[in-house]
Amino acid sequence: MTTLVDAMHGYGVHTTEYLQTNYKDAQGLFLWVSFAVDLRNTFFVFFPLWFHLRESVGIKLIWVAVIGDWLNLVFKWILFGERPYWWVHETSYFSADTKPHIEQYPMTCETGPGSPSGHAMGAAGVYYAMVTSILAFMLNKKRKRSSTKGMYLRGALWTFFWAVQVCVCLSRVFIAAHFPHQVVAGVFTGIAVAEAFNRVQWIYSASLKKYFGITLFLTSFAVGFYLLLRALGVDLLWTLEKAQHWCVNPAWVHMDSTPFAGLMRNMGTFFGLGLGLHSPLYTEAKKNSGTTYRAGCIIASLLLLHLFDSIKPPTHTAALYYLLSFCKSATVPLATVSIIPYCVSGLMSMQSKKQL
Repeated sequence: MTTLVDAMHGYGVHTTEYLQTNYKDAQGLFLWVSFAVDLRNTFFVFFPLWFHLRESVGIKLIWVAVIGDWLNLVFKWILFGERPYWWVHETSYFSADTKPHIEQYPMTCETGPGSPSGHAMGAAGVYYAMVTSILAFMLNKKRKRSSTKGMYLRGALWTFFWAVQVCVCLSRVFIAAHFPHQVVAGVFTGIAVAEAFNRVQWIYSASLKKYFGITLFLTSFAVGFYLLLRALGVDLLWTLEKAQHWCVNPAWVHMDSTPFAGLMRNMGTFFGLGLGLHSPLYTEAKKNSGTTYRAGCIIASLLLLHLFDSIKPPTHTAALYYLLSFCKSATVPLATVSIIPYCVSGLMSMQSKKQL
């Protein structure tokens, strides 16, 4: 079994070396792809856009992203996946003469286990949710699903979807953050999560109590699982030491890539969505639904969230960083769902009164 795993890892390292050698000119594109599909952009870009265009899609994106990333964390802790950029230095699979040389980049030094790929899983889940939502809206029962236009639309959207997934997989392998089998596993796991949420309706009417309960359960389960395995002598943060040791630039090892940083970020986002959807401000702002109002909410959300994203919590104390990450993440959906729409609605009302 060990020989098989080493052979699979060895093939993955050779793939990374091949991509870096033959497609070096595409380095900028690969780095941009890894940045573009980060879940942060789902929360700060896709969610505000979709929520104000079609509320149900925005809500589903948050559920898919948060639950998918939580499952990714649990899978990582169970599977203990290596990463190419440190495995190539520690393995005895290669001799000194045959060991491949692979480059590292600012996005290479992820600190968590590698399997399955979080970027691939997140991108697959989020884009699958968006594509299927667009198809469900455009090809409704009033239109012929077998029409030529419908076929073209399906073909175009699914081609786009798989093109994104291929780019994501190549990007993560190119920067030596993942082995090929890890990104493939991430893609299909992400699709499974999104498809599961395509089949449920209760998430659109979930109470604040349910949001609070799920947030508490997911956080407690992850922390409890970590403490249990630690009591059994299993160190789930074993990868952090490897990242710090083998990353060529210490500045590339970021605290926001640690498992608990991601957990707090996702739980904060999920809880903030529940608060926003059950806020009196949301109830008041929901009375407006015009095109101008929606456009104002989208523009204001994107601008303010971009400024808000530039504020980085201090990293000198881990506990403080995690707490502030939770609060910051909770503010994003809370502002998008209730605070910003309420302010936009108020400004529009004031403008209408002035015109009278």
